[in-house]
Amino acid sequence: MGADQDDVTDASAGESTRGPESVSDAGALHPVRREQRARAMGRRVPLIAGSVAVGIAAVLGLLVVLRSGMLVELDEEWAEDILTLRGPMGEVFALLMNWLGGGIVGVFVVPVLAAIVLIACRRPWGALYFIVASAASAGVVQLLKHLFGRARPEDIMVVSDLGSFPSGHVANAATIAVAFAVIAPGFWVFVAGAAYTVLMAISRTYLGAHWLTDTIGGFLVGAGVALLVWAALAGPLERERLAWTAWRSEINRVRAEAHVTPPRRAR
Repeated sequence: MGADQDDVTDASAGESTRGPESVSDAGALHPVRREQRARAMGRRVPLIAGSVAVGIAAVLGLLVVLRSGMLVELDEEWAEDILTLRGPMGEVFALLMNWLGGGIVGVFVVPVLAAIVLIACRRPWGALYFIVASAASAGVVQLLKHLFGRARPEDIMVVSDLGSFPSGHVANAATIAVAFAVIAPGFWVFVAGAAYTVLMAISRTYLGAHWLTDTIGGFLVGAGVALLVWAALAGPLERERLAWTAWRSEINRVRAEAHVTPPRRAR
């Protein structure tokens, strides 16, 4: 009897240590089990990671404003190298990224559309998280821009606001990448988010709108703020994600059963 209880305890402990992506068995989709997992969703890691990321971005901004030798050389060397790659095709791509990641489209249209889609998919907490993270990221970017007031490169190809550090476009891209990874974790979601953020960073330096360190700072701010907002909404987000997984599993089960040919009756 004691051994059986130990086995049950060990099994329960093992299940509690699994990540959110391991929710695939029927037991994990049970309402009681979902509530247990939602309450156990850790907030400490994203809180610490987000705070550290934003803190590093602030320190990096201070260093570039103080004209730290190594960072200035890195920025200038990257700017010289990226200028040699300019061409018609590259300009079209970079201008498309400029339109997509900033202004009314990047700051308002994309978050609102994403929120509408999430609500339609029965993910209201995900929609709230996306909107709050996007707004908070933009706010922190503007705060740091006014605080540091770094001048942009002289060969800029687009019209931009004052303040080069950090890159608002890259911060927005990083926020979107982290937010989608939290809302719908998966390998290809991570890959797509990382690729989008890197391409946005390259396009900003390609257009001469930012120095390389501006894009690094933008990534740290965007990802850090998204993690901090995740820490604040971790429980509801995990509860909603597990409920959505259970709902989709039930739909798939019903559809599968509807296509199963009933067995012949024995004569």
